[in-house]
Amino acid sequence: LTSPKTHLLIRVHGCVCLPSVCSGIGLALCERLLTEDTQLRLCLACRNMQRAEAARSALLTSHAGAHVDLLQLDVGSVESVLEAAKVVKSRYNRIDFLYLNAGIMPNPQVDIRAFFKGLFSRNVINMFATAEGLLTQQDHLNSDGLQEVFATNLFGHFVLIRELEPLLCQTGHTSRVVWTSSSNARRSAFSMDDIQHRKGTEPYSSSKYASDMLSVALNRRMNGQGLFSSVVCPGLVMTNLTYGILPSSFWTLIMPIMWLIRIFTNTFTLTPYNGAEALHWLFLQKPESLDPRAKYHSLTSGLGTNYTEPRQMDIDGETADVLFSKLLELEKGVRRKLCERNADNEAHQRYLNEIE
Repeated sequence: LTSPKTHLLIRVHGCVCLPSVCSGIGLALCERLLTEDTQLRLCLACRNMQRAEAARSALLTSHAGAHVDLLQLDVGSVESVLEAAKVVKSRYNRIDFLYLNAGIMPNPQVDIRAFFKGLFSRNVINMFATAEGLLTQQDHLNSDGLQEVFATNLFGHFVLIRELEPLLCQTGHTSRVVWTSSSNARRSAFSMDDIQHRKGTEPYSSSKYASDMLSVALNRRMNGQGLFSSVVCPGLVMTNLTYGILPSSFWTLIMPIMWLIRIFTNTFTLTPYNGAEALHWLFLQKPESLDPRAKYHSLTSGLGTNYTEPRQMDIDGETADVLFSKLLELEKGVRRKLCERNADNEAHQRYLNEIE
């Protein structure tokens, strides 16, 4: 499972910019990156600027003298993405790293019967690791007329990458896009005929599988321009998103069971620091050495040792290209509507000015 909605990270030419890294895995990643390289410049791009200020203060407390910028961004709104991209392009000459960590799971519904049945079965480890068969969500439309989960978990990131291409793709330099995916990303939840998952009940799983596909498509299209994309699974981490599924008191109650299960599986990373392992590991690698079709998993052994392991994704390159093309068409339509809406707003404002 991923961290809450506003998390996104950019490393900008000797600096790291995290759109909305207020807590959880994103903030843990910032801490680890600053420990690795004190000269980095972080840009925290967040929807809630009060929480962004708190995150910045926490980072400066532990890393005095660090360079930490703030940027307002809601990846669930195309207009917000476009405005934020303008600011980024005015501030920075090049982006080295863009960490895409945003993810929402609105109104999750848990099949309690299936949960307790799985809790005392051989499938308990897989149940906790993937939440397969356990979770459904109630999605709705946002102000752009898009399904909110799709817009936040995938489409907003797609538009942001497109807008920042001039800073990501520069001659003689390589840049990195790193997606925080999930073990809940399943091919069975995604349909190319319904990429927004309007007709389904698992928009989170669908959007995460789509982001895996988009990463593959980006590599097929952009590696020649110096842009490399990777996908990470943080494992089962206790974050605000996780606590939104079931009450924190329930997680506290079963935590001893989860620690026991970790003896038998390495996917229960549990803490944000552990969950950020693969994100941090990728920061240290040469992009040319990475597998473009692998998902890099943060893993923690029963003895508490963190490590990263690549696992092949069940994705066909040509199908990923089809998704990319569909997103391009959708982007055109959304931009057209946005222009029409803004034009109407301007005309309305001129009318108000005239009658005053």
